[in-house]
Parts: sequence; C-alpha cells; structure tokens
Amino acid sequence: MVDVVVGEDGLARCGWGASTPDYLDYHDNEWGRPVRDDNGLYERMTLEAFQSGLSWITILRKRPSFRAAFAGFEIEKVAAFGEADIERLLGDAGIVRNRAKIEAAIANARAAAELPGGIAALLWSFAPDGRPRPADSSAVPAVTVESKAMAKDLKRRGFRFVGPTTAYALMQATGMVNDHVVACFVDL
Repeated sequence: MVDVVVGEDGLARCGWGASTPDYLDYHDNEWGRPVRDDNGLYERMTLEAFQSGLSWITILRKRPSFRAAFAGFEIEKVAAFGEADIERLLGDAGIVRNRAKIEAAIANARAAAELPGGIAALLWSFAPDGRPRPADSSAVPAVTVESKAMAKDLKRRGFRFVGPTTAYALMQATGMVNDHVVACFVDL
C-alpha cells in the first residue's frame, strides 16, 4: 500500500484515504475522530464485526441500510430485538445477511445495555495514553496489548465478534488511537 496519496485538492492523505469517493469522505471526516457516545460506539463496534472477512468499503456503502435495519443503532431498541427481527434482518438485502453476525449484534446490544457506566466508558478505558502517529503504514499494528485486553474483557461480559483485530479497528475508527500517518493532512 502507498503510505500517502495527494488528492486533486492537493492534500496528502493516508494511502487508502483517496481510493474511492466513499473512502475520501470517511477518511477526511470520520475515521480517527473521537466517538464518545454509547450508541455511536455500539454502531462502530457492530459495523466492525460485520466487516470481519469482508472489505470495509462493502460495509461503508451498506451503512445507511444497516442504520435503518438496526433502529439507528440505539442500544435499547436493538437489545429488544427478537426472533422476528432476526428473520427480518436475514431477509434484508441491504445489509450483510449473516445469522451469526446478526445474533452477535443483538447480543452485544443486550450486553452494552447492562453495563453500569455505559459502553463508552468501558471502551475508552482501554485507550492507550498518547502515542505518536505512525511514520508510515508499516508502523500501524493490527493488534495491540490494549486491543487484546479490550477483546478479552468484552468477551468476558458476553460480547461476540470482538476479537483483538476487530477491537483495534474499532480503536482506530473511533479516535482511541490516531493512525493517520505523519504526512497525512488530518492531524487530530
């Protein structure tokens, strides 16, 4: 992967950040920016779990359909989903129709709803203290000590589809770490 690309606007971006218009918008306006609300973090966790084994662009393009199908990712609403909702979701061509991932999304909403301090407090407790931005993409890990600890704790609490790699992708997407390479114009 190329570490930095310069867009038509003259801005240097992480190599993946300008490969499609969808990625350009996501890179410039969302990826790596702090998300601290429970529903927002539940949404990102759910989408990262659905991405497992697929390309992120697939999930990103289906995101509006996921939001509609999963009640705007409102934890309390998804936690109340039952078997009829699972069947509805399995029939929804706008999302990824994988029973295990659908059931995990519902189980994760239920687990999140039971957290006394909320999911945001729990997830952010694993964010590492300030870490330098990576010089290039080879310095970006797939898993860290913190993501392993997060995944282990989430599994202990009944969450599913939250392994260390998914946990680290969640940390990147929600600003718990800043993996925009040094030469990228996005400086959070």
